[in-house]
Parts: sequence; structure tokens; C-alpha cells
Amino acid sequence: MEDKTQKLSLKREVGLIGAVSLIGGTMIGSGIFMSPQTVLYSISSPGASLVVWASCGLLVIMISSCYAELGTVISESGGEYIYILRTSGPVVAFMLVFSSVLFVRPAGVAGIALSFAQYVVAPFYLDCPPPVLVVKCVAAAAIIVLATVNCLNVRFSMSVQVFFMVAKVMALAVIIIGGVVMLIKGHTENFKDSFENTNVGINPIGIAFYQGLWSYDGWNNLNYVTEELKRPEVNLPRAVVIAISLVTGLYLLVNVSYLSVMTPKELMSSSAVAVTWGNKVLGSWGWIMSVAAALSAFGSLNGTFFSGGRVCFVAAREGHMPDILAMAHVHRLTPSPALIFTTVISLLVLIPGDFQSIVNLFSFTAWFFYAITLSGLIYLKIKKPELPRPYSVPIILPIVVVIAAIFLVLAPIVDSPQIEYLYVTLFIISGVIIYIPFIHYKLCPGLLTKLTLFLQLFLEVAPAEKNL
Repeated sequence: MEDKTQKLSLKREVGLIGAVSLIGGTMIGSGIFMSPQTVLYSISSPGASLVVWASCGLLVIMISSCYAELGTVISESGGEYIYILRTSGPVVAFMLVFSSVLFVRPAGVAGIALSFAQYVVAPFYLDCPPPVLVVKCVAAAAIIVLATVNCLNVRFSMSVQVFFMVAKVMALAVIIIGGVVMLIKGHTENFKDSFENTNVGINPIGIAFYQGLWSYDGWNNLNYVTEELKRPEVNLPRAVVIAISLVTGLYLLVNVSYLSVMTPKELMSSSAVAVTWGNKVLGSWGWIMSVAAALSAFGSLNGTFFSGGRVCFVAAREGHMPDILAMAHVHRLTPSPALIFTTVISLLVLIPGDFQSIVNLFSFTAWFFYAITLSGLIYLKIKKPELPRPYSVPIILPIVVVIAAIFLVLAPIVDSPQIEYLYVTLFIISGVIIYIPFIHYKLCPGLLTKLTLFLQLFLEVAPAEKNL
């Protein structure tokens, strides 16, 4: 029996096309179909809204280049968590994983699932808003289906990702072509005096950026699965450049197309811009946009799930979460306990009502941790220049992004302080209270060991090694 024991680790099954689809397919979620009106509403002029979209794209290209360097220097899965653990130490890393696993990721999953559900049920309730219970049940069903797909097979969940990525790009291409036709016909009146009435204030600009960046969310997904990427030192930087350039270009052209068809007033009053656009341009075929938006959200949900489970898995492997979450299925080689855990928490987050506000509040925590991660990159560049770097960015780049991240964290708080920001900060700091007894002093009850053994047998899982 001894000679049959082999090391169990997650397989490298994600190639360049899968990698581009994982980044691009998660970024193009429901955001571009939903956020344009909020960006325009915050900033008040079409010209300035296009500047915001372009600036968001530029900021994301800069920060993801820094992440590509981090991913090639620290070639482990886990994204920000592993980078903060290696540069800032275990306490800060635990604070990140505590807020990420218990809230940020599940809120993201639940948010995308809800927007998917709204698009799916909208055609059945034309004259009235759909019942909240129906929307939540559809969202829960989507989460459970994707959890099952991701637990079964990595290659299959990657195929799902590639398929939905292609479908989304085609849907956006339809919107762009429609816009070009409208512009050729001479519908340019919305671009005259396009910077009139621009809101120039710290808060409107900060909020417009939050909404725009929410549509770009997912740019760091590949860093969560570095150990499952084929030739990460080559494919990580390549995939980042291809996917993010593609998405930024598509987003700008789509926004121009929206404005060529709708006046800024119509755009701001629409609850789902793509559907309003579809009804105006495609007439009786307008429902295609509803389907496209639903498919888009579904693909984005799959990507968020695929990477979200990995954070939990890596944190458990480093001893920051229960051991069971660091195990992989013995035959399928997927981190199924971590995925099941993410599913359960996402379903719990789905139960309470509105959390667009929660997503806004947690955008603020995300940028707080991005700032810490990039400070770690600056530290590595200055203190450890001898580390092998297959891909490197000039030191000015992380410095500029850290300044932008600090602005995004502080702008909304300084301009209109809300008590919620204090609650979120206390929630993150409360991670330390849990860290000291349970992680540092390992006050782990024996009951947990018995539960781990039971679940290990029940789920057919075993501890997984690092795949470096």
C-alpha cells in the first residue's frame, strides 16, 4: 500500500485561452449592462462618463500589470491573500481572508446571481416588478448549479467559462455594430457639448469610479489560480494584457453605442440599459439583450466561483481556516470542501434584502487591501531586488496605483461620512480578535478534529500539496 501513496495536488489545466476567458469572462458580467446609468448619473455629462470609463480601464491595466509581476515572483495561488501573507505577515493576511471569505466574495457571488435572476425573470413580468422571492429562488438555483459544475471538473468549468465569454463578446459586438450604424445615420446629437454640466467634486468622481470599477471587477481572478495555470510566468502577463485591453475597448465602444441611441436622460432613467437599447434598436428582437445579459451574468458568476473557492482553499492550507477546506477530491482533484463552504455562505448572504449598498461599502475594503498588496510589491522591489522576476514593471506604477487606491478609499468617507464605513472597518479589525486565540494559540476544540475526519470520509477528500 505504501508505494501507492502519491502526492495529491490541483492539476495545471488552465491554458492561455482559458486564462483570457477567466479574466475577461468574469469582468464582463452584469456591470456593463447595468452600471452605465449610475456612472452617468454621478458625473452628469456624457463626455465625462466616457473619460471615467477610459480612466477605470487604465487604472485596471496598471494594477493588473503589478499583479502579474507579483504572480510571477510569488507563484502560489490565493491572490492578495498569499501576497499579503508573504510581505505583510499573517495577521493582516488573516484580516483579509476573514472579511473576504465571510463577506466580500459571497456578497459578490450573491450580487451577480441576483442580477442574473432579474434578467431571467424580467420577460415573465412585463407589467410589474418580479416578486423578490422568485428572483432569490432563481439566484439560489444558479449558485447551486455552478457549485456542482465547479466541484465536478476543472476542465468542464473552464469550458463553460470559454463558451460564455464568446457569447458575451458577440452580444457586445451586436451593441457596438448597432451604435456604428446609428452614428453613420447621423445620430450624433448626444455628443455635442458633451462636457456640459459635468459634476466636478470628490464624491461624484469617487462614486462614478466605484460604479465603473465594479464593471471591471474580476481583473485579478487569474492570480487566485496561479498553481492551476500552465506556464504561469508566460501566460499570466499575456492573459492580463489581452483580456483587459479587449474589455476596456469593448466597454468604451458599448458606451458610445448607448449614447448614440439614447439621450442621457433616457439612459439615466433606464434600470437595465442594454434591454432599453435592445427595444429601441432591435424592436421585437429586443428580448435578445435580456438573454445576453443573463448569459453574461451567469458566466461572470462561474468565474467568481472558480476563483473564490481557491482563496478559502489556500487560506486553509496556510492554517488560517479549518483543515477540511484545504482538501481536494481524491478523484476529481477539485477543492470541493472550499467550494461547498463558499456556496453555503453565498446562499446565507442572499437571504437578507438589498445589498447594492453592501457592495459599495466593500468596494472600499477591496481597494484598502489592494493598497496593502501593492505596498508589498514596492517593498519587494526595494528590499529584495535579487528575486527572480520573469516579468517586471517600473516601480512608479505600483506607487501611482497605491495613491489612486488611497483616494478611492478616502474620497467617499471624507466627502460624505457614513456610520456604515465605521462598521465595516470594525468588522475587518475584529479579524484580529479571532486570530489571536484560534490561529496564534491554536485553541482548537477536539470536536473540530472529529468533524474534519467525518467530512473527509463523507466528501472523499484528502489534503492537497502545493503545486509549484
